[in-house]
Amino acid sequence: MAQAFNARVRHREFNFGDLVLQKVLYITPDSRGKFTYKYDGTFVVRETFSGGAIVLNDMDGTENALPINADALKKYYP
Repeated sequence: MAQAFNARVRHREFNFGDLVLQKVLYITPDSRGKFTYKYDGTFVVRETFSGGAIVLNDMDGTENALPINADALKKYYP
């Protein structure tokens, strides 16, 4: 049973310098219902850790304070 589940697991590998989009994990008071954005901004991967945590930079170079789980990221292809 575990083998069938593990066959569908989506392996996400991010390297230094990859462009990613971050999933919006919070609801803002001015959200537009079902038309709100699902992903936020364009970020650059600065550092990856073995447990799936990733530290991001903005496109202008400012570093985000907290690491983010790889499940909440999606690669961005310009």
